[in-house]
Amino acid sequence: NVTLPKFDVRTFKPPENVYGILVAPPCTMFSLARSRGKTPRDFKQGMELVIACLKIIWECRYKNKLAFWCLENPTGFLRQFLGKPVFTFNPSDFGEPYTKKTDLWGYFKTPKKKPVKLNDEQKWRSKINARKLPSISEITGSKQSDKRAITPQGFAQAFFEANR
Repeated sequence: NVTLPKFDVRTFKPPENVYGILVAPPCTMFSLARSRGKTPRDFKQGMELVIACLKIIWECRYKNKLAFWCLENPTGFLRQFLGKPVFTFNPSDFGEPYTKKTDLWGYFKTPKKKPVKLNDEQKWRSKINARKLPSISEITGSKQSDKRAITPQGFAQAFFEANR
């Protein structure tokens, strides 16, 4: 059994000589899907984590040149705070069998798309957020929202290829 320390991006100290950074702060407060949330949106709380991610990027950049940095979040209200994203994609643009419009801000080389055409059932499942979710370990969490938040493998590979 592996026990990981509790991680809080607000107290994270980056190591020396970081090559590049891809951060994905929680979308909880910015998601368009939160329209029926049990608790009201708290943009200030959501931005606290976004700012913490940006501070890590800035700290690394002050010390040395970064090959890339990227902040990822599903398309939503974060645009009202960070402006127009550099790049927007759907996982289906990178070979995954679903859609989930996602924005990227930052300094990076654009990943090359390898789109896949979705069938009617895949489109319907994407629309109602009922796609098959990956199984993940107890280390990372097992809630539905944790599973939905996983970066699509096809995009991750394409981003790696473009920015290595």
